[in-house]
Amino acid sequence: MRGTWSQEEGDHEVIDCSSEVEQGKRFAFGRNWQKFSRLVDEDRIAAARESLVAALGTGDLAGRTFLDIGCGSGLFSLAARQLGAKVHSFDYDPDAVATTRQLRNRYAPDSDWRVEHGSVLDSSFVSRFGQFDIVYSWGVLHHTGALWEALDTASRLVAPGGLLYVSIYNDQGLRSRAWRHVKRTYNSSGPVARGLLVAGSRMYLKAPEHAAALLKLAKTGRRPVGGRGRRARGMSVWYDLIDWVGGYPFEVAAPEEVFRMGRRHGLELRHLKTC
Repeated sequence: MRGTWSQEEGDHEVIDCSSEVEQGKRFAFGRNWQKFSRLVDEDRIAAARESLVAALGTGDLAGRTFLDIGCGSGLFSLAARQLGAKVHSFDYDPDAVATTRQLRNRYAPDSDWRVEHGSVLDSSFVSRFGQFDIVYSWGVLHHTGALWEALDTASRLVAPGGLLYVSIYNDQGLRSRAWRHVKRTYNSSGPVARGLLVAGSRMYLKAPEHAAALLKLAKTGRRPVGGRGRRARGMSVWYDLIDWVGGYPFEVAAPEEVFRMGRRHGLELRHLKTC
């Protein structure tokens, strides 16, 4: 079995992410984050900080611990660090870990921000963490291949009085099953088929926006004005699209299912946004 091995900062075992990617069982999330990281600048970092402040209801995380499960590019770990938190980040994908470490070395080289290579599904790895004031996992747990186990573990890592902040794909029934097929096909295909899937998905996802633009043009004679290339939270339209089309494994959950899991761990709902 071919795996990846990292010895920095306590990384402790072979994690076979690379084989899963090569076999078409997993999207190369880390490679996509590496490409996105070239776009990271002070403006994107500021946007990430602002979105974190809005989500957490405070801009002062001094003295609080912050766990970033599936840190990706490390952008939100950096935002939390700049807000004063003591940050611990980890990711299953070694390329994502490398990208996060590069971001830390660039923007917070002398901080105690810890970055590790590991899986939320690895009980021996997670069991040594303790608990955190804020457990953050945006768009990650549904890509583990074991959503409910991952969510259960994330909930257990929240300290008493702490906050769990997660983003999980909403169950849209047949539409979600169709997207699962697209994602599985993307990861088992070559470059040409992948390009066609991305192009087709973009046209499908943009159709409502184009229809609204045409309607406004017909009514007012003016086209709507919008930004290009950048999304809320400091993200990228293009790399988010690639992540969406390729993002596999892919699981979904209805909001009430997530609520039940949270209540099982003594958590109560403070904020909800559904899409």
